[in-house]
Amino acid sequence: MAHILSAVGGATADVVPVTRALLSVSDKTGLIPLAQALHASGAQLLSTGGTAAAIRAAGIPVTDVSDHTGSPECLDGRVKTLHPKIHGGILAVRGNEKHEADMAANGIGAIDMTILNLYPFGATVAKGGDFAQCIENIDIGGPSMLRSTAKNHAFTTIVTNPDQYEEVIAQIKSGGTSLALRKKYAARAFALSASYDSAIACWFSSQLGDDAAVVQTRAYVPEFPLKYGCNPHQKPAGISSLMGSELPFDVLNGVPGYINLLDATNAWQLVEELGRATGLAAASSFKHVSPAGAAVAVPLSDGECSAYEVTREAADALTPVALAYLRARNADPMCSFGDFAAVSDVVDEKTAMILKKEVSDGIVAAGYTPEALAILKTKKGGKFIILKATEGYAPPQVEYREVYGMTFSQKRNDTVITRDHMNVVHGADSISDDVSRDMIVASICVKYTQSNSVGFAKDGMMVGVGAGQQSRVDCVKLAGRKVTTWYMRQHPKVLALKFKAGVKRQDRVNARVRYIEGDLTPEERVRWEAQFETVPSPLKKSDQDEFMKKATGVTVSSDAFFPFRDSIDHASKVGVSYVVQPGGSVQDGAVNAACEEYGMVMVHTGVRLFHH
Repeated sequence: MAHILSAVGGATADVVPVTRALLSVSDKTGLIPLAQALHASGAQLLSTGGTAAAIRAAGIPVTDVSDHTGSPECLDGRVKTLHPKIHGGILAVRGNEKHEADMAANGIGAIDMTILNLYPFGATVAKGGDFAQCIENIDIGGPSMLRSTAKNHAFTTIVTNPDQYEEVIAQIKSGGTSLALRKKYAARAFALSASYDSAIACWFSSQLGDDAAVVQTRAYVPEFPLKYGCNPHQKPAGISSLMGSELPFDVLNGVPGYINLLDATNAWQLVEELGRATGLAAASSFKHVSPAGAAVAVPLSDGECSAYEVTREAADALTPVALAYLRARNADPMCSFGDFAAVSDVVDEKTAMILKKEVSDGIVAAGYTPEALAILKTKKGGKFIILKATEGYAPPQVEYREVYGMTFSQKRNDTVITRDHMNVVHGADSISDDVSRDMIVASICVKYTQSNSVGFAKDGMMVGVGAGQQSRVDCVKLAGRKVTTWYMRQHPKVLALKFKAGVKRQDRVNARVRYIEGDLTPEERVRWEAQFETVPSPLKKSDQDEFMKKATGVTVSSDAFFPFRDSIDHASKVGVSYVVQPGGSVQDGAVNAACEEYGMVMVHTGVRLFHH
């Protein structure tokens, strides 16, 4: 068992004047004003190399560390500050008789402040340095002084970043640094040391392959707090970045919440992949970390124009981005109420005008035109969340998640479903470009839907998403009901509904859906009928059955294989002509046979897409 040291006693003080400071920085930002303030206070300045040269060039007296220690820098600069006169001056406990006697006997003078940066190890790795160069950029003297100064924070001040200089200068001018500041800076220094060593350990382990270290380290930088987590009682909550990495978004407006950012993260990945795979502008509408809708830019039919409350002229004038979001939002407009939107391209004014009239929490996009940004910033009384995706952002290849005291890790699911995955075709010699497009839309959508998941697509848009069911056939039934609703919104009786003036857009959406579903309670019916100029005639089951006979050309995608034919049987009721799934089940033969019976074309991608 390791021997635990006892505390070393000494004097206590709140404010400690700086009589001697050591400065050794690679980042010279703000260096000279800080050196001037220290010199003006009467402190002696010690320094090394380029830092000493910069201070001298500013006309400020400075002593080289080698002159202070009596030992020259050596070993190509590997040994500069590793000396008892440096670490003794930092670590000595003020007011401790033995320490003061040791200092006097060895000619050690107290060092009250250390200002330093660490060698840019992370930057060296990021720039592709070879193994030897990365090793050479592992700082030894800097972390040693950092830890020594932070340990002895009762008497010494460690300064590690130019953003601290202004506060330090203010305290120097007032007579010295306070204990509160020294504690705060010591905590930050130890965090920096931990993250620096973590980066080295992770990189070194990555170089060893199968001999990688058994202990993995990760360091996070707190970026901003959140109001709460999933629920109001889950506090504190916040967002951190991985040390050495940037966040995938910039917040341009609003204050995003925990679930907002989970939606944004998944929604952005979906549209980015969808745009890349199809070459078309893509959009999604997310709620509770699953898509309510997703789409690419495909022109609207006249029936869709009527169902989506957009004129033919206005539809033809839509930009690709606006068209993609209009489709995504209208996959399931009841579920999209209060969504988080995402588009793959730059948001333009026409897209912003569509968003302006919808109830939505926020959006993430590749960028925004000035006109679009101005429009969106006025939404929700200025609280609409606007996120800009970081251009060129490369996520880590390995993902980590902490759950109930366990850390899960896995390779990120970076497989993007494209036409190249559509080679194993049953029931046809080939598939058309439009069918391939819909298979890609549906498959990438279910990739970012909570599993089990099944999705239906037609004309470049999702028309039904079934998320998070334990039984795959229940996913099909759930999503299939949404497909029926999407089709029936274009039924002549639905389009002919006459609402009273002043009925809000979302209320009209909800009223149409309830008309299609038809299971109104007596109490509900009173309020529902009050929205119309004249009470609508019932939408009969025979009306629905007759209209749905025309449904065709729908594609269904599953995030995993269909274990039984029951899913195919149910999918046949909502116009499915094409099926795309990973395959690999012992029941593939029976499922293929079911597709043949219904005249469906089946494609196996060989890629399972579970998402949890």
